[in-house]
Amino acid sequence: MKLLTLKDNLLKTKLDIKKACTEVQRRPEDVRLIGVTKNQTAETIREAYNAGIYNIAENYLQEALPKIKLLEDLDITWHYIGAIQSNKTRQIANNFSWIHSVDSLKIGDRLSKQCPQSKTLNLLIQVNIDNDPQKRGVHVEELEGMITHMLQLPNILVRGLMIILSEDTEPSSAYREASNIFKTLKSHKSNQENIYWDTLSMGMSKDFYQAILSGSNTIRIGTTLFGARHK
Repeated sequence: MKLLTLKDNLLKTKLDIKKACTEVQRRPEDVRLIGVTKNQTAETIREAYNAGIYNIAENYLQEALPKIKLLEDLDITWHYIGAIQSNKTRQIANNFSWIHSVDSLKIGDRLSKQCPQSKTLNLLIQVNIDNDPQKRGVHVEELEGMITHMLQLPNILVRGLMIILSEDTEPSSAYREASNIFKTLKSHKSNQENIYWDTLSMGMSKDFYQAILSGSNTIRIGTTLFGARHK
């Protein structure tokens, strides 16, 4: 039996994206595919880039930094999607273009302050949509105040929301709720000059199809593309 390659997996994933988009009359090219490369090698990321995956996400700073260095010859857009420790914000701001997991005013303030002056960081606010006490993320009722505060900060653009569901959460209803919140906030903030509210990052390998049906325009895919992670 032929073993599936990264290119095979990417082709199947793109076909699934196209199918989901067709169901809801959206364009597949409007869905950004991010390859999640936690525990994958720099060589695998290079292979992914050569296959057409130009957005790469990492969960752990110390694992990501050597890969970023080894792959600096490639025009990769690096996304940080892991939990953010206060003592790591400077390195994250220096090495990543997108940060999906901002979950407090303190982290937003530090990223703004420590961002290089020649750079603008794209930030997403992580929302704890299912109110899981074991999970990070801002509660829905805190979003308006947090966004209002972050719009005053230099060196950053608040681009939207990021969702990670708990294991026992039914994805379709939770993703629809998140999409409605995203649309409501967009309508409230669209007249402000310093906001570019365009990104709803939700959906991973096991549920990206439902996420696209619910309105996601950024999906974070690891195992479906790369197979089992190397430990």
